[in-house]
Amino acid sequence: MKIEIKIPEVGESVQEGLLSQWYRQNGDRVRKGDILLLLETDKVTVEVAAEADGVLEILVREGETVSIGAVVGTIETDAEREKEVESAAAKVREGDASAKKPESPPPAFEPAGGRQPSVAPADRPIVSTSVRKLAEERGLDVSKIKPTGPGGRITRGDLIQYLEEAPDLVPRAVPSREMPGEARPAEEDSGGREPVARHAIEPSAGKIEEAVVRKPMSPIRQRIAERLLDARRNTAMLTTFNEIDMSRVQALRSQLRQAFQEKYGISLGIMSFFIKATVAALKEFPEVNAFIEGKDIVYHNYCHIGVAVGAERGLVVPVIRHAERLSFAEIERSISEFVRKIKENRLTISDLEGGTFSISNGGIYGSLMSTPILNTPQSGILGMHRIEDRPVAVEGQVVIRPMMYVALSYDHRIIDGREAVTFLRRIKECVENPERIMLEI
Repeated sequence: MKIEIKIPEVGESVQEGLLSQWYRQNGDRVRKGDILLLLETDKVTVEVAAEADGVLEILVREGETVSIGAVVGTIETDAEREKEVESAAAKVREGDASAKKPESPPPAFEPAGGRQPSVAPADRPIVSTSVRKLAEERGLDVSKIKPTGPGGRITRGDLIQYLEEAPDLVPRAVPSREMPGEARPAEEDSGGREPVARHAIEPSAGKIEEAVVRKPMSPIRQRIAERLLDARRNTAMLTTFNEIDMSRVQALRSQLRQAFQEKYGISLGIMSFFIKATVAALKEFPEVNAFIEGKDIVYHNYCHIGVAVGAERGLVVPVIRHAERLSFAEIERSISEFVRKIKENRLTISDLEGGTFSISNGGIYGSLMSTPILNTPQSGILGMHRIEDRPVAVEGQVVIRPMMYVALSYDHRIIDGREAVTFLRRIKECVENPERIMLEI
């Protein structure tokens, strides 16, 4: 019996997607729950798992655009066939050269250079194209990296953790550009030192053309590009800046970290302080939490805060709903759950819709200052940046404090400069005096 592998529904507004990657090859044996393929849409990425044990037959190759509900492969679950495969494998192991492997269903397509032999999941880890490329750049053997993703998949986080735990790794040597059989002339410097070998290409070797790789933009990247251009074209975007002394927040986190972890089972991060401060400021300045719709201004009596997260395949902004009702622990749990969903490609359309204000933290990548772009139709976005020790004047004395630059980009059609500056200053006051947001004053 054959079970069809269909592209699942991921939201009412999504009609098609890109079959980005097959995690198994044609003819591989799979088990129920194994991740088979990765689907990219213009909003989310989705992993499709096997619904039964059996032999995989691929009908649609990687890189093709497929409609929701389309059949992209099948799983052969015939019990007799499985017995034949197991029997043939046993004979081969016993050294019976006369044993013949039962015919497998013809492949749906043959890759360039012929079909590659199937490899069992235990022998070859599941690695996405981007993670494999990063591993090759660092000269890493992916077989030595412990996978934590679904179905034994190696994630970018696994690779980063491997690098952190093994800091003495030496990157693989980059091959030289010299042509085969080409002599390398040696030169002496003016100091009379030993000749220094150089990688040189004689003019007679001919001109070497620069390699160009052309790849189609993924649906998510196309969607990001469209939204950013839309924000530029259709809003009167302006940005105001300020800086925040993070010493009180850092001291509070150090003081309460262990007790918070023991009580709630999650660590106390910086983002929850900024979300709480943002909620307090949005209540005072409702225009920042409003949209322009036609010739109307739509105000919201709730705070759905979008938190920008840099995912492996593009930026996504999952929404923390009714942040005004949540405690610090509930906010931290929401963020942690979104990060886990993104790593496992389980983010849904409903996780991304309905935001009224966004926060982006470029500081985790080392950004000192930037101008965030509006996430339309929202009218405001807060940009956080790296915490850096800097000299500042406090009560007439120059002291070193952990400082963070913050930026508020806003739609000047609905928000005046005075409101924007005061809004950002209110966030600064709340973060520099965290007791205020804890006591809601």
